[in-house]
Amino acid sequence: MLELAGIIILGILAQWVAWKLKIPAILPLILIGLLVGPVAAEFISEDGIKWIEPIWIEPKLNHFGKPVLDNFGVPIPGRGLFPGDSLYYFVSLAISIILFEGGLTLKRSEIKNVGPVITKLITLGSAVTFFGAGVVAHFIFNLSWDLSFLFAGLIIVTGPTVITPILRNIPLKKDVSTVLKWEGILIDPIGALVAVLVFEFISVGGDSGFTKTALIEFGKIVLFGTTFGFTFAHALAYAINKKYIPHYLLNVVSLSAVLLVFVESELFAHESGLLAVVVMGMVLGNSKLDNIKELLYFKESLSVLLISILFILLSANINMDDLMLLYTWKTAVLFAIVVFIIRPLAVFLSTKGSKLKLNEKLFISWVGPRGIVAAGIASLFGSKLLKQGIAGAEYITPLVFMIVLGTVLLNATTARLFAKLVGVFLTKSEGILIIGASKVSRLLGHYLLTNGRHVVLIDSNERNIEKAKELGLEAISTNIYSDTLMDNIELSDVGYIMALTGNPDINNYAINKFSTQFGENGAYRLVTTKEMLDDTNNPDEGLFSHKDDYSTLLELTRAYPSIQEIDLENKQHYDTLIKLSNENPDIIPLFVKDNENQFHIISANNLEFENIETGFQLVYLGKPFDVEKVPTLEANSGNEH
Repeated sequence: MLELAGIIILGILAQWVAWKLKIPAILPLILIGLLVGPVAAEFISEDGIKWIEPIWIEPKLNHFGKPVLDNFGVPIPGRGLFPGDSLYYFVSLAISIILFEGGLTLKRSEIKNVGPVITKLITLGSAVTFFGAGVVAHFIFNLSWDLSFLFAGLIIVTGPTVITPILRNIPLKKDVSTVLKWEGILIDPIGALVAVLVFEFISVGGDSGFTKTALIEFGKIVLFGTTFGFTFAHALAYAINKKYIPHYLLNVVSLSAVLLVFVESELFAHESGLLAVVVMGMVLGNSKLDNIKELLYFKESLSVLLISILFILLSANINMDDLMLLYTWKTAVLFAIVVFIIRPLAVFLSTKGSKLKLNEKLFISWVGPRGIVAAGIASLFGSKLLKQGIAGAEYITPLVFMIVLGTVLLNATTARLFAKLVGVFLTKSEGILIIGASKVSRLLGHYLLTNGRHVVLIDSNERNIEKAKELGLEAISTNIYSDTLMDNIELSDVGYIMALTGNPDINNYAINKFSTQFGENGAYRLVTTKEMLDDTNNPDEGLFSHKDDYSTLLELTRAYPSIQEIDLENKQHYDTLIKLSNENPDIIPLFVKDNENQFHIISANNLEFENIETGFQLVYLGKPFDVEKVPTLEANSGNEH
């Protein structure tokens, strides 16, 4: 009981530490597992027993067949958590759920829209890694070709759970962060699928040298895995959409369906279960499901718990003898070739002919941490192959763990410094995050986008998000109270927040929650109706005008659905225009645009701009200025965007 509770407590503690230190959770999880497992047995425990022993060890017997007694004359009991093959079954089921959750995230539309660079990275780049790492492992560690390519298949994966924490606080150009983010998301299920297929090919081949019979067995695995996954996915989607499953049972029914598919597929074709759940996740993820987001949130939470338990168990199950296999110069050579030769080669071949600059390619080459799926499947497959008695199988788990830990440590400690060295680190974040995707937000966002600014709109209203995307805007459907935005590395160049919803509570919450991460250059919100009616209550973060709240802004947008620009001559000219706008309810000043096309947000609390030069422009919403009422004005008014 103590060990079971300890695993869960330590696992969640490791997740919290990872969140607090902004590092991948896999790092503290594996280190804790090694500490309570082989390290404790070798250096801490007086009796040489692991603090957490995943596999049940029978009680020690003397030569008379009776239990061995301790110093107090008490029989030494057996210890461990999983008797027989139970650990193997638990790992199989846990990995099946994790892979299903990964499959849910893979969308066909995303593959089409991510661009040729990412498409090449997950195809050509994966092929380079697969064949390159396979050849290197074969010649350095003298592994058989099949085991070498199994190792190579396992280290293809660079998951989002390790990429995101590393890049979360590194301001990067959007193209670079997008490539790294989508490579991690898309390659997760693809890499798992490659590893599953290679393992299954090895399993059915055995000593037969991949004969005709072995190929037939492999074909059965692929056939049953894809068939079961495809069929059950459509059946579950149909049941969900037809409301045959009550809402409160949706998540648990889906979980049981995943386990059912895994087990049924295994019964018909041994080792086809993982393939079936990956296919099931991919099909469901691309189905029109009303509750797909809710399903994803549940599976994500479950995956966090399973990963926490799984990696402490798997790390603790490693013996010191396994770790000593890596205590050789061959390990360093393999790691160096995989990280400093094969990864850059894959990236440069995949980005050939793209718009990415040399320094951007170098940074993408440097950041390639292997993730949870690689380590989990390696432990599962390694133990399976050892049970089958395949020579060299003892190398699979420690070698993959070495690549995972090594790449995570390398990138977690050096990514920020390397970004500065190669010049991809943004010294100033100019992106703009707009809270709310209403007509007002879309109008402002489109204007800023056409003027070269990175703009992201967020809203929980799907219709608003669709309208924003129709205008070519980047829009994210999310709940402002969730933490998903905090993990979005594509927002690493955002330095301004504008909260433009009609709900003052949401605007205030957004400013308080996100100003530290996304508002380093400024965090603004619309004034409330109460503040607008009280001249003495003018908040520092008030946006645009103290005399206009969301309602007046929306009414003006409907009446004048375009953004106006007017050339400025000097500060006096600017002050005159601001005075006129205060007298005219149909004009709201928004920004001052300088000669370098930089935008300066006009705050309700501070309308003063000292350094106004010829060529600057006042950007405003509403009715065009009447130039006859501005004596010093030779205006270029009404430039609409």
